[in-house]
Amino acid sequence: FFGGIGGASRKGILVKGSNFLDALSKLDTVVFDKTGTLTRGVFQVSLVHPHDISENELLHLAAHVERYSNHPIAVSLRQAYAHEADSCSVEQVEEVAGQGVKACVNGKQVCVGNSKMMDAVGAKWHECSQQAQGTVIHVAIDGEYAGHIVISDQLKPDAKTAISRLKAAGVRRTVMLTGDHYAVAEFVAHEVGLDEFHADLLPQDKVAQVERLLAEKPQGKTLSFVGDGINDAPVLARADVGIAMGALGSDAAIEAADVVLMDDQPGKIATAIRIAKKTGRIANENVYFSIGIKVLVLVLATFGIANMWLAVLADVGVTVLAVLNSMRTLR
Repeated sequence: FFGGIGGASRKGILVKGSNFLDALSKLDTVVFDKTGTLTRGVFQVSLVHPHDISENELLHLAAHVERYSNHPIAVSLRQAYAHEADSCSVEQVEEVAGQGVKACVNGKQVCVGNSKMMDAVGAKWHECSQQAQGTVIHVAIDGEYAGHIVISDQLKPDAKTAISRLKAAGVRRTVMLTGDHYAVAEFVAHEVGLDEFHADLLPQDKVAQVERLLAEKPQGKTLSFVGDGINDAPVLARADVGIAMGALGSDAAIEAADVVLMDDQPGKIATAIRIAKKTGRIANENVYFSIGIKVLVLVLATFGIANMWLAVLADVGVTVLAVLNSMRTLR
């Protein structure tokens, strides 16, 4: 198994223990987060639909509220407003899990988030006719709806191939769990060929979904969750095998994960499964070979045929052969 872990590291896959390598070889269900996992996590503002204010003012307020966040959506909003680092006062910044961020900007209470946040502050929001193009970020000022911004993400180049490779590797079920709205989730799931998806989820909803999937998987099989964000840490810890994206992933996700993909390519999951199965196969070969030789020498010794040198061969010789055979896992 040390050879298998070494072979995986050569491919940019960090496996934190031999037990996780064994669990990878038994994967039946793979559950994905969306943003930063199946998509690049590089967002760009594609549409701005203000309500009673100018486009520039809407972007201005949204960028200020997201000033201290490192979420990819927050970064894209700051990039869309070139003068975000101005002298405006931004105070009382509060992040609401599963909803968005609110802050006091120049004395105005500004909320930037999803429809749940709008409902929470009593803002009369409306759907965007082009919401399938990306994530819709709503903005409210002092409880009044101010408009929305559409932010688009792109699929990773190998996302679709990764799913087909997982199927070829023996994974029966692929699922996506996301906090994004239904239209975006449906588009991504259809594009990459996932078996099912669930949208509009809070972090605790993802945990509940994983608990359900764990209960549904066949006995003796394992479930993996693949994510990158700080909100994914509880799900990564709960899955049989937690897989984190090493480049874009948060420190919390990487710490909670059992396997880390250093280059953020979801296609590496199928590679990890292949290495895990090969390692298990070689380990079984070594076990059967070692026991078989020892039993054979023991039988020969019973009839007085085996000598001391044959006993040494059965012990040290078999160990050397097993080590040499294990080196195949490095390739």
